[in-house]
Amino acid sequence: MVGLVLVSHSAKIAEGLKDLTAEIAPDHKGIISAGGMEDGSIGTDAVRISEAIRQANDGDGVVVMADLGSGVMSSETAIELLEDEDIKVKLADAPIVEGTIAAAVSAMVGSDLEAVLKAAEDCRGVRKINN
Repeated sequence: MVGLVLVSHSAKIAEGLKDLTAEIAPDHKGIISAGGMEDGSIGTDAVRISEAIRQANDGDGVVVMADLGSGVMSSETAIELLEDEDIKVKLADAPIVEGTIAAAVSAMVGSDLEAVLKAAEDCRGVRKINN
């Protein structure tokens, strides 16, 4: 199953999103939160993210979901740290909450890496309110 890594500047946000996703996609066990810094402060850490990618990978690949610009940069660095390893990783350009839910459901039903990434990224243009 395609794994997911949740990158947020806040450990609480990443853990909360993991909890929410577990309620909606309970059969997906490869969701790893990589929020905050090791000491509990706000921020993102490329080494922690790369470790989370390793942990989320079961051979089908991993989609990384990030919250803000520097979280994206840390995720890109984490992926570069893994370039010598045989892990397929994609960084989603998607809203972290909606994209994570869509990606988890897609992965849970057996979609491949590209389809899981697409499910997350398809959430970019979804309006919440139509006035």
